[in-house]
Amino acid sequence: MNTRALAFFGLMVFVGLSCKSKDDTGESSTATKQSKETNTQTLQVYSGRGEKLIGEVFKGFEEKHGVKLKIKYGDTATLAALLLEEGPKSSVDLFVAQDTSTLSYLDEKALFDVMPDALLEKVPKGMRSPLRTWVGLSGRARVLAYKDGLNEEDLPKSVDELTGKKWQGKVGWAPANASFQGFVAAMIALRGKEETKAWLLAMKANKPKEYPKNTPAVMAISRGEIEVALVNHYYLHRLKAEHGDDFPVKNHYFRSGKSGALVNLSGVAVMKTAKDKELAQSLVTYLLSAEGQKKVVERNHEFPVTIGATALKELPSLESLKAPVIDPVALNRLEETVKLLKETGVLI
Repeated sequence: MNTRALAFFGLMVFVGLSCKSKDDTGESSTATKQSKETNTQTLQVYSGRGEKLIGEVFKGFEEKHGVKLKIKYGDTATLAALLLEEGPKSSVDLFVAQDTSTLSYLDEKALFDVMPDALLEKVPKGMRSPLRTWVGLSGRARVLAYKDGLNEEDLPKSVDELTGKKWQGKVGWAPANASFQGFVAAMIALRGKEETKAWLLAMKANKPKEYPKNTPAVMAISRGEIEVALVNHYYLHRLKAEHGDDFPVKNHYFRSGKSGALVNLSGVAVMKTAKDKELAQSLVTYLLSAEGQKKVVERNHEFPVTIGATALKELPSLESLKAPVIDPVALNRLEETVKLLKETGVLI
């Protein structure tokens, strides 16, 4: 692995492990392209989405198409570094990533095959690679989770208001979490480094409470430790499914067109090393189909990304969120983002 790849590996493992959970680990054995015993077609997949999050979707494809998937589950960052190390000798057909910043980074390394227009046009332009090599699979909106009982009209209209005295010591955040870092990367892309630095310093001075990841932050709201937290939307819905609809937390969507309204994407790419690219593309087709999208969003409480798809009844429409339009390449700012978080003392 070259020096830059090693640096990427070290950074991405740091970022990736910060949001890693038991759902994101485990792997299957390496696959040949066709099983000699059964003559069944096979595809090898590296999945940065955990088996509990996407395993049922993969199973649906296997059952419908009679194709065997050999899947290596793991952290997105670690799998990306492995793909860099394997290079043209890799036997991987598809890569599923938890975030598009990793996909954009690997785009620069020319590891992905170009997708046909029929696949690319299933998702909006801002939710696919400008190099036509990957597409989004599902969306996770940034929100301000808040304590039930607060009036929504009294909540901030933007993340800038969280730096005010009104919210001192009442805000939770997870700076080591990849989704938070994606939000900061979006702020850098939209507002520049200096404005982002000023916001981070103002937030730090306002004494937010730090949590290792999103779930503990939302749970802290339910216990009254904090009043609000910057998280992804779907954690609340998972906790409601676990604790009941009376779980005392709600989601506030900023709908501002700014970084606070960012929608993070998971995504998929076909590798240049794929031996049967048409077969690999058939899995992408399934993931973007009505059936595939339904399986993804119902299990994870995420937003579907295909054009014309309808969000779950408990969620607003994706269009109503007024998410900022950001070139996916601009989110490939992991080194700059982590450096800034350390420079401001937000990350130690």
